[in-house]
Order: sequence, then structure tokens, then C-alpha cells
Amino acid sequence: MKVASQDGPAEKAVDPRPIKLACRNVWKLYGNGASEFIQRRSGKATTAEIVEAGLVGAARAVDLEIRRGEIFIIMGLSGSGKSTLVRCMSRLVEPTYGRVEFEDKDLLSISDRELIELRRHRMGMVFQNFALLPHLNVLENIAFPLSVQGVDRREREARAREVIELVGLRGREHFYPRELSGGQQQRVGIARSLSTKPEVWFLDEPFSALDPLIRREMQDELMRLQAVLKKTIVFITHDFDEAIRLADRIAIMKDGEVIQVGTPEQLVLNPATDYVAEFTRDVQRAKVISARSIMRPLGKAQHAGTISADARVASFSADLVAAKKPFTVLDGGEKPVGEVTPEAVINLLAGIDRRVDSQGTGA
Repeated sequence: MKVASQDGPAEKAVDPRPIKLACRNVWKLYGNGASEFIQRRSGKATTAEIVEAGLVGAARAVDLEIRRGEIFIIMGLSGSGKSTLVRCMSRLVEPTYGRVEFEDKDLLSISDRELIELRRHRMGMVFQNFALLPHLNVLENIAFPLSVQGVDRREREARAREVIELVGLRGREHFYPRELSGGQQQRVGIARSLSTKPEVWFLDEPFSALDPLIRREMQDELMRLQAVLKKTIVFITHDFDEAIRLADRIAIMKDGEVIQVGTPEQLVLNPATDYVAEFTRDVQRAKVISARSIMRPLGKAQHAGTISADARVASFSADLVAAKKPFTVLDGGEKPVGEVTPEAVINLLAGIDRRVDSQGTGA
């Protein structure tokens, strides 16, 4: 399936950051003769052909580009193929066809030794199951990947203490997993994955086993860490509210295919299919839609303040409605590019957002 266009009201300039990780027509088929099946068809097959061959398409014709330093979220319902796809990216699962590129190098063509070195030194992984070693304390759990690398004890413990400080676990170095809360255990898992200083960080529903308050706390922690570390993050979730809090861009999957890729705002305003529209139906739009998308050309009325074009409506709606006057919208260079009126915000909050036209300008 061709990925839907990403053009729309929230479109910005092309991201200048280099591509860190990419999938090029990646397939993962399960069943007898899967490799021969897709090879014969040169990486092209319909759903009917896959079913007729008695195969299961866990990932189908996936094309993605993930840029350095972005949080790229892959989401979909259970069985959509998101976990399989992420495992294909790290070759924990071998793709049946296609290319997985790490800085333009095809991971499917490298040796086992090169792959092991890549995983040990340049990739980090965090899963829903914390998978902490119960007989090791916090310091030892976090240092464990470094011991696998052969790093001497003094150096690995020094590095472990650095990330313990980073994730807010100081004072718990000698606690065992059974003595920690769920959120603290997840922090240990995060710290352990960071101990090797990975460039690409895979997180497969890392917070889904946590209660809502701790989950939100861990989302905040992830954003704080990302502001400091600027990792390339591939994050799996089935929770759209979590996705819009964290994501630079989101890929929505269904039945092994990527249906649409875009920013949270693009997906909400321009869903490519009914499936995407249903996925985003209950999202609080004020948390997603920016001033840019509901602004209109500057008028002559007196303005009560200024807001960034990228500011989410939820961040300024109360002040704007209370002021009863428009706010000036400024672009990144602090240049006025339009205005947002109280009426536009009230319409959005009331669910009357048809006035956002295809150019991202409120009528």
C-alpha cells in the first residue's frame, strides 16, 4: 500500500535532519515458502495472493524514513504488525524481503559479528516486560550490558552511576528489583538501555504495564531525557493520547501495512482512511491542533497578545477567550503571520472545526 501523502494544514518545511534508519519495501511473511513467494513477485503481493499461498503478512511493503533525533511512534491495534516491524529494524526478526538501512547501510547484508557490535554499541531496547535480573541490584542491572561488552568493572559502574543520576534513581543503587515500585523498575530498564550510549533507542510499549499516574510520569521522564540526549527514538504504543504527547511523527499500521505517516496534527486534520479517522476520533483536538491551523489573515482589530504558530490551542485557549480579543500569531522568526480569534477557539472546542481549510487557514 502506498503511504498517504503527508501534505496538509500542519505541513512544515522539509526536515533537514539526516535519515538515521529506514525501511525500504520491508516484508515479513510467515509460512512455508514465504521467502520464495515474495522473491518470485519482486516484493509485490496482494492480500488475496498472500492468503491463497497460506501465508501470514506480519509486515507488508513497509517504507519508512526515521530522522536523527526524532521521536517516531509506530501505533496500531494488537496484531497490526508494529512489534514485528520494530524487531525487523533491529534484525531480532529477519525480514523476508526488502532493505533495513542504518545510516544508508543495509543491515540485512552485514555479518552476524557486525550486527552484534551494532546492537551492543549503537542500539538500545526497552520492552513492556522490564526483564530485570532479580539477583542483581540496580547498579548491577544497569551495568550488565557493559559487562557483556567486556568493559572493566570500574568503568562500567561509573557509567551506571551516571545514568542512575540521569533517570532519578540516586540512593537506590543497592536496591533489588523486588524492592522497587513499577515506575522505578521501568527507570532501571531505561537506564540499562542507556548505559551503552545507543544512537537509536527502540521502546516497545514500555509504559503500558504501569498505572495511569506513573505512566504519565514516565512519559514526562522520557521527554526530559530526550531534551538532554536527543536520541533517535522508535516508540511503539497503541495509545493515541500517549502518541500525541511524545511524537514528532506517527506511523499508523493495520494488518501489517503502514496506512499513514504524519505529525499528530496531520493525522487528526487529514486522516487518509476511515481507519485513521476512527483511530483519532476521540482525541482532544485542542491538544493537537496548532494556532497555525486555525489562524486567519491579520485584521485591524486590537490584539491582546502573541502566540507561536506552533503553539497548541490548549496552551492558550483560556487566555484568548478571557481576553475577548484576537492574538497575533508569530512564526519562528517572530514575524506576524496571522491572528487567532476567540471565536475560532470556541468553535474548535465545541467541535465546529470545519472552518479549517486545506491551506491551514481559518475562514
